[in-house]
Amino acid sequence: MLVEVTEGDTSAIGADLVAVAAGARASQLGAPERAVADADPVAIVYTDGAPLAVVAPEPDVEGLRTGAARAVRACRGGGTVAWALDASVPLPVEEQVRALAEGAVIGGYDARRWRSGEQPRGVERFVICGCGEQLAPVADRAALVARWTNAARELVDGPPNVISPAGLAERAAAFPGLRAETIDPAEAGLGALAAVGASSPARPLLLVLRHEAPGAPDAPRLAFVGKAVTFDTGGYFLKSQADIVRQKADMAGGAAVVAALGAIAELALPLSVTAVVPACENMLSGSAIRPTDVIRTAAGLTVEVTNPDAEGRLILADALWWARRDGATHLVDLATLTGAMRAGMGDVYAGVFAPDESWRDVVVDAGNASGDLAWPWPLHPRYRRLIDSTVADLRNTAGKSFGFAIIAATFLQQFAGEGPWAHVDMLGTAFVDEDRGDAFGRGATGYGVRMLVELAARLTWAAARPSCSPISAITNVLVPKTTGASHGETPSSPKLAPATTLSKLNGTRRPKIAHG
Repeated sequence: MLVEVTEGDTSAIGADLVAVAAGARASQLGAPERAVADADPVAIVYTDGAPLAVVAPEPDVEGLRTGAARAVRACRGGGTVAWALDASVPLPVEEQVRALAEGAVIGGYDARRWRSGEQPRGVERFVICGCGEQLAPVADRAALVARWTNAARELVDGPPNVISPAGLAERAAAFPGLRAETIDPAEAGLGALAAVGASSPARPLLLVLRHEAPGAPDAPRLAFVGKAVTFDTGGYFLKSQADIVRQKADMAGGAAVVAALGAIAELALPLSVTAVVPACENMLSGSAIRPTDVIRTAAGLTVEVTNPDAEGRLILADALWWARRDGATHLVDLATLTGAMRAGMGDVYAGVFAPDESWRDVVVDAGNASGDLAWPWPLHPRYRRLIDSTVADLRNTAGKSFGFAIIAATFLQQFAGEGPWAHVDMLGTAFVDEDRGDAFGRGATGYGVRMLVELAARLTWAAARPSCSPISAITNVLVPKTTGASHGETPSSPKLAPATTLSKLNGTRRPKIAHG
């Protein structure tokens, strides 16, 4: 979809549909009072010219984003939609343009590409009328990020027999401006990824994408790690029928990080950014990991498998270690990790964990500013004792009926090394079962793409202007006390976080909530 801005009126565009927010501007364009009142969420007014879509958005950024998406979906025959800006909307024009451009592209996404026959015609052109050409770069950037958000949605919505580990890697390797590499986990000593992936005839792999910008500073070196279990049966802890049908979306973290790299490359941000994606299936087979198996991770730590359906944290452990070994100074991982996050936060917010609250707040702020809503969650040393094992260094679940999301983050912390790291548990937000009333509708949302692009942009800005950064938290974490290993250097294995002196809790009852 082409997004344009113009100072002209909607009548000069030759639009197939004119759209406007319910209010004074709608009345000026000929919408009767009843249509303005009945716009819940859209009322169509048929005129001598193009039909007029009167949209009733909330008077904020999210409302305009949603309104533009609804207007695009209302233009059923495709073609051109012209949006008339309304001066009475209590937002700066720049923010309106950004929200409208993003919402239009997101609203133009169609998940029906797997149907046979000719694809339905979509909206090809969205014109924002009533603003100066100087805002064209704002619209262009918003549309760019939205297109890459849709690229992630397409990967997540794709069937698992097509978006397999190899299928995901093949598509990501075709993204322009990036250097791609696939690594065999068995040959690379990534024991946890190899063990989980051995359950399936689809071979596991570690996908690495690099954005190597000319003139990028030596630090920070940012790495995004994304869980990509392209289908998760739960293994020997087989998922229920109601849950297993959603499991093609268990690679949404991986989809988000590769799409974010695509956007960052197209934006040509002068920052070193790497995407590290452990990709596999978690199947039920004779070669699947069993309860009580002990796995040696790439970091050298051994893990007792107490729940084969908590495989996501196992493959992320190897990927986090690999990213830090590769020289990352700042890490963020995204994963559809625990059903507890969805139970606690629903499908609106993801949870963010980090031992460094400054870095956690930077990630949360980037998410909320971009529209990928995020909320800070706690990490505390006392949770560490819950993953002690009697036969190995760690176990992958606590076997308790509480704290699932925090315990999963605590497990990952053992492999994140030294330096800023944050974990984003996005299970509820990555794939929604019903329309939330926003721009996305049902299905994949591409959660995380906008967050990560915004984070990279803020780090780029702060690295170039460290003495005048308005975001003090970024300044605090740009130069961490300890950095990752230099590129290609193999660091020592991460040290286990010390357990507390409190006596161990008893109990072996397995929780009934989904893990990742």
